[in-house]
Amino acid sequence: MPESLGFTLNFLHPLLMWLLLALSGYAMLLGIKAKKTRTADAETRKQLIKGQYAKRHFQVGGLLLALMVLGTFGGMAVTYLNNGKLFVGPHLLVGIGMTCLVALAVALIPLVQQGNLIARKAHVGLNMLMMTLFLWQAVTGMQILNRIWENRPV
Repeated sequence: MPESLGFTLNFLHPLLMWLLLALSGYAMLLGIKAKKTRTADAETRKQLIKGQYAKRHFQVGGLLLALMVLGTFGGMAVTYLNNGKLFVGPHLLVGIGMTCLVALAVALIPLVQQGNLIARKAHVGLNMLMMTLFLWQAVTGMQILNRIWENRPV
């Protein structure tokens, strides 16, 4: 693989992850609005239901899962292709953990749709933990990106 292509590929993972962080925030907002719709009085609920927040939350969540898995393994693949190895450290391990958290949260959806309150709370908790870790990942990812930029081929 040409060195310039390998260097350029280093930026795809961070770009996708920043987009996913924003998408995660949007999914969270939709989830909050879906809850507000569920718990609102009849008149307010009538207005909120038009936003189809639960349906949109479900769709964005599915997209988020797919892109998270692809982004995680894509980042690992680019690292391996460029370096011949993975750098096992907090950024990699937390990224894999986040992907597992998202998968677990999505796996709870059938129970959530059946009205299981414990599954709903677990779904929210898993996603809030994932979002917290995601913010930390954004910082450590930018540190890694800075090291890559400083060591770029001239």
